[in-house]
Amino acid sequence: MAKSMSSSLTGKLEGSVEIKASAEMFHDLLLSRPHHISKASTDKVHACDLHEGDWGNEGSIICWTFSHDGKTKTAKDLILSVDPKNNSSTYKVIEGDLLEEHKSFIVKVQATPSAKGEGCVVHWVIEYEKLNEDVAHPETFLALLLEITKDMGTHLTQP
Repeated sequence: MAKSMSSSLTGKLEGSVEIKASAEMFHDLLLSRPHHISKASTDKVHACDLHEGDWGNEGSIICWTFSHDGKTKTAKDLILSVDPKNNSSTYKVIEGDLLEEHKSFIVKVQATPSAKGEGCVVHWVIEYEKLNEDVAHPETFLALLLEITKDMGTHLTQP
C-alpha cells in the first residue's frame, strides 16, 4: 500500500492485488453485477442495491452494506465514470458511514491484464479528505477492498 498526502487532512492510498480472473470478468462483476459480490465475499459484503439509474452506468447510485472494522456499515456511491476499454470505474461516496469521518471519499479501480498472461492486476485508489486530524487514514478500508477483490477473483474462476 502506498500513501501520499498533500495536507494533513487530504490523502491518497493505493493498493493492488493480482487475481486469476480476467480484467474484463472482474470489471463486469464489479460494474454490471455488483449485487452478486455478496455471493463471492459473504463475510465482507452483505448487500448491494441499485438506488437510482441502471447497473454500471455513470450517474447511477448504488448502496453497499458491508462489514468493516468489526461493524456493519453502509455506503451510498455515485458512479462518476466508467471506462470499459480500460476496465476502470470511479465512485464517489455520497452517504453512509465513511462520511461520518470524511468530507470526501473517492474510490477508483482499474483491472489490467497480468504481464504473466493469465489473470489481472486490480489497482485501487482512494482519495479522501478527513473531517479532522483525529480521523485515521483509511488503510483498513483499502485492505478490505483488496480482500474483497481476492474473493471476487476466486468466485470468478471457480468451475
